Amino acid sequence: MRTYAPALIGPALIVALAVLPSGCGSPEPVVPADLITYGSMGTRTQVDCAKGKSLDVSGSNNTLTVTGRCVSVSIGGADNTVTLVRVDEQLTVDGLNNTITYRDGDPRVEDTGTGNRISRG
Repeated sequence: MRTYAPALIGPALIVALAVLPSGCGSPEPVVPADLITYGSMGTRTQVDCAKGKSLDVSGSNNTLTVTGRCVSVSIGGADNTVTLVRVDEQLTVDGLNNTITYRDGDPRVEDTGTGNRISRG
């Protein structure tokens, strides 16, 4: 039976691990093509849900005008003002002091945050 000295096995193992491709064993998260993620601080912009994408907003002090028809919208962060043309299924708000207005649609609204104002108008 052959035994190996730990000093020889250790460096060989380190070299073998060093040549492995990065990310090996820890896959990158897959983001569906129909999901738009927006995370920023202090911006004013327009986002297009097109014809049925979902939107995930994070960050703070953003003013967003969202055009198109969103299937679902999730808003986190703080002090965001989001105006939506249409939300069909779900509107979830879990941040602080966000103001959300949607013009059309009949989404299920869930507000688990604090100080949020959500209205249809």
